[in-house]
Amino acid sequence: MSAFFSASHRHLQDEHGTRALADRLEAHAHASFEPPERDFIEAATMVFLSTVDGSGQPTVSYKGGAPGFIRVVGPNALILPSYDGNGMFLTLGNLGDNPRIGLLFIDFERPHRLRVHGKATLADDPTLLGLYPGADHVVRVTAERIFVNCGRYIHRSQGATLSPHLPDSAGQQPFPAWKRLDLFEGALPPDDARRVAQKGGTIPLADYPGEADPT
Repeated sequence: MSAFFSASHRHLQDEHGTRALADRLEAHAHASFEPPERDFIEAATMVFLSTVDGSGQPTVSYKGGAPGFIRVVGPNALILPSYDGNGMFLTLGNLGDNPRIGLLFIDFERPHRLRVHGKATLADDPTLLGLYPGADHVVRVTAERIFVNCGRYIHRSQGATLSPHLPDSAGQQPFPAWKRLDLFEGALPPDDARRVAQKGGTIPLADYPGEADPT
């Protein structure tokens, strides 16, 4: 019995004559990171995460960091930090309802994709948090299926310039301009509200400068 494919997958595979190919690809999926995969993951500056909430609604999130922000910590385990975001906690909240997770790693310069399917939990051990200054939480993923995808439709973009918003070695990062938007007035946590006041107060959406050049 396939761990990947349901009847609906099989219907499409049979329609297009790809069942044998799909089976071959599934046979090459594995549960432990191979050395090239470990190197690829630990050199990554971004990953896309898919999770599902308690009602079955999926979401996809982007996480970015400096090379090494994702660490392979066991034969089938990796960790990554969660930095300050928009306060919705869609990904982390979903994991509280359903631990299933999918990760997609993409190299946009040498077109290549790696997928990781498994389960994830919050692993907020002080030792792990200490690895990531400025992180709110640490996510631990236990891989169940690791497999490579065709990279031919990946658009090339070096992405060599890291975001200026990444926390520094002391966990400090620029204050995001979007939190100054007047539509969030009265909804921010107290510390953020104080920072807005220190920056000169709220601004209308028309004056929002974006986040490329933080001040």
